[in-house]
Amino acid sequence: MPSPNSHDYAHLYSLFQSPITRLDCGLKCAHFNETGAPFCCDTRHAIPTAYLAEWEYLSKNSNLWHRWEDDQTFGVGRLKDQVPFGQVLIACLGHELCQRDYRSLTCRAFPFFPYISQNREFLGLSYYFEYEDRCWVISNLDRVTPAYIAEFISVYEYLFDLEPQEVENFRYHSMIMRRIYGRHHRPIPLLHRNGFYYQVTPKNGQLRRGKISGLPKYGPYQITDSLPFPGEDED
Repeated sequence: MPSPNSHDYAHLYSLFQSPITRLDCGLKCAHFNETGAPFCCDTRHAIPTAYLAEWEYLSKNSNLWHRWEDDQTFGVGRLKDQVPFGQVLIACLGHELCQRDYRSLTCRAFPFFPYISQNREFLGLSYYFEYEDRCWVISNLDRVTPAYIAEFISVYEYLFDLEPQEVENFRYHSMIMRRIYGRHHRPIPLLHRNGFYYQVTPKNGQLRRGKISGLPKYGPYQITDSLPFPGEDED
């Protein structure tokens, strides 16, 4: 199979345009961040990565991104050691200067990753648990649109054809998730590709249908959920 090129990522981006929810979720979390930026757009909290061909596409077509080299928060050496082979750390000019057509794949996918079963099946979307206390979407999974879920699945299937090693990378991450959730005796949340919400039993990977409404809230959203803010439920 030939190596992916920048044109592959132009096509991939064109397939992944739907907003994650009908409202601007960044407005829901930004006022809890002292910088005023959505947590996912603040490199003190989350630093995106790009595949090499993706970085080539972004750097040729947009001035939004640059290579991330800031060592003030996380430490460049430690982070770079954790970046998967074939990817680079990147940073943007800031959420107020966002060029939506040139958002990276990790930006579009956040806070989700493709959950891969023990048998290498791509079952759907789960989220990066370390952002439970900051990401509004994680506390409002019922707001994630079916269009976004469908595009996420299609795009990662396309990506797995381009970058076959990514199936194993996400399979490994899914395994780590099962270990961590197992230690805390918690089921793994899963937005299944069939359109329903499931909980994954960490010990054996079995799926159990659940109700997506009434799921736990985390961080400040535990408090705000109980307060009668006007327009809170508007889409």
